[in-house]
Amino acid sequence: MHLSELYQKALNLEFLSIEEGLYIYRHAPLPELMELGCALRRIHVPGNTVSWQIDRTVNYTNVCISHCLFCNFCSTLKSSKAYITSDIEYDQKIKELFEKGGNQLLLQGGMHPHATLQWYVDLFCGLKSRYPRLKLHALGPPEVYHIAKKEKLSYREVLEHLIDAGLDSFPGAGAEILSDRVRDLISPVKCNTQQWLDVMHEAHCLNLPTSATMMFGHIETDEERITHLVHIRELQSQKPEDTYGFLAFIPWPFQSKGTQLERKFDIVSHADTQEYLRMIAISRLMLPNVANIQSSWLTVGVPAGLLALYAGANDLGSVMIEENVVSAAGASHSLDIESMQDAIRKAGFISRRRNQKYEDEA
Repeated sequence: MHLSELYQKALNLEFLSIEEGLYIYRHAPLPELMELGCALRRIHVPGNTVSWQIDRTVNYTNVCISHCLFCNFCSTLKSSKAYITSDIEYDQKIKELFEKGGNQLLLQGGMHPHATLQWYVDLFCGLKSRYPRLKLHALGPPEVYHIAKKEKLSYREVLEHLIDAGLDSFPGAGAEILSDRVRDLISPVKCNTQQWLDVMHEAHCLNLPTSATMMFGHIETDEERITHLVHIRELQSQKPEDTYGFLAFIPWPFQSKGTQLERKFDIVSHADTQEYLRMIAISRLMLPNVANIQSSWLTVGVPAGLLALYAGANDLGSVMIEENVVSAAGASHSLDIESMQDAIRKAGFISRRRNQKYEDEA
């Protein structure tokens, strides 16, 4: 293989094979790979803007049957730390969100053993009835898989009920690495690769705006990373015409502090800044049908997050008024609204606030 030929194929927005992507990932000099990622970014998102949004994460519960080896957040049902967020707490959190100019909740939590579909429907309906302009970016494929299995319903039926109750968009949570070898080791209770993809396919058919994620830097191989990207690309190519599909892809490095992977298996975060930038760039090359690549400043820090804008990323995600899950594993970075805009300007870009559909937000 010749790098120059593969570079041109990427610039032509052609699909690179797993073997081609792996070759570039392993052999391309980082400056060249970043330059190519940046060039592709300009094709997909012309101009010099970097987008971001205001939302708030609320974890509706920390009780989860999965107990993934990379998660410090989940709790058992009988633990003294177990909780379900109350209406009073929602009201306080939403009031603060509105005061800061946001209107979206990223609503996530565990796969609670007693939470029924009706419980989620009642939660969504209750929030929307009290706050009609609130947007719900909620749950993810593992939760929908869990609900469908529990209720003996199809993924589509579960999603239809949730949409009717007020679900506005659907996060790409729980993807980790789309490899059953990896998933069997680090999250064996969650949906497998095909189940994750099948839930997302139904979300696309129902025209839910979605995103996709990757958590890398633990036990996966380079080839499994590239294969993950191909899974995302292939599913995106199958979405019905004129539907949202995956609006963004967000790769972020595993945070190991205090996790079972670290404590029991001595597996620690090993993705440094150079590896992160390489991952951002190869994501841009491998995903010619996904317009937006999001930089994860929360996990890599603001300086590295801004460098990613020169490797193919065009979005900095949210100011994250509240975040508990990744922080529980060691992430400690933060940005408020003013520092987000200031960081974008100092990096040489124009700040553009957006909503979940990547539309301009005043």
